[in-house]
Parts: sequence; structure tokens; C-alpha cells
Amino acid sequence: MARQHTDQDELIRTMCELGSDVLANQKMQSLRNYRQHGDVSRYEHSLSVCYWALVIARAMRVRVDERSMVRGALLHDFFMYEWNDPNARRPLHGFTHAGEALKNASEVFELNAIERDVIKKHMFPMNITPPRYRETVFVTLADKWSATLEVIRTARQRRIVRMCRMVGLM
Repeated sequence: MARQHTDQDELIRTMCELGSDVLANQKMQSLRNYRQHGDVSRYEHSLSVCYWALVIARAMRVRVDERSMVRGALLHDFFMYEWNDPNARRPLHGFTHAGEALKNASEVFELNAIERDVIKKHMFPMNITPPRYRETVFVTLADKWSATLEVIRTARQRRIVRMCRMVGLM
């Protein structure tokens, strides 16, 4: 049990270090004001996706560009509207928000090819172009896993959110 907490702490430190410029950005911080799933903010969701992408990559012992994966994961839902508001009239959100997130992120950050691929293709297979990089595959899997956890609100997911709050990410 203590090892698990140490591993989680190390992953959160990695997220903070590699994604520091994204996390410090005012527009990124504004994602705290948008709901993603249930009572989870888009900011919290992005942290969760980043965390789980690192977990998956490390568990599989696959070499990845962790900085690009972290930044892409943090920015994968970088859009500023309430997608789940019935009055927003965005019936194709699942198919279109990745492009909007990429456009927004490109206006604020200098992105490399991996980061652009992660943001643009994280909704595969809804977005029909498959991921080009393994970092994109891990973020895509982490996004589905995080959304599932957020919907069912497991105790472990709540612990990750609490830990992120403790270290000042939330």
C-alpha cells in the first residue's frame, strides 16, 4: 500500500514538472469552471487523463516522450464551452471538440507533432483517423478510462483528485 502511494506521488510530481507551463496558464486554469462528467471539472478530468496515461505507459514498459504525452493529455479537451448543456446545441460534440481543442491549444502553446496528434485524435474511433504515436494511444485509452471512473466515481479516482488538490494542482 505504501509503495502504491509513493508511485502515485511520483506520477503527480512528473505531471507537475513536465506540464508546468500548461498548468500555469490562465486559460487552462479556466477549465476548472467547466463541468466534464458529473461534478468533475474539465481541469480535473485533464489531470486524471494525464495521470492514467502515465500509469498505462509505465505499466506496459513502453518508451514514450513523457513530456509530449503529459502536455497533450492536459490539453486534449482544451475547449471553453459546456458540452453537456442541452441548450448549447452541440449534438456533434464527440466528433468535433478535438479539432476545437487543437485550434485553441495551438493559439496558446507551441505544440510538437506528438502533442498535436494526441489532441486531435484522442476521440478515436469516433474521429476516424487513427493515432500516429503511442503517446496518442495511451492518452486515448486513459481518456476512456478516466471518463468511466468519473461517471461511476470510484474511491480511487476521488483519492487522485484529493492528492492533486493537496499538491496544489486543484
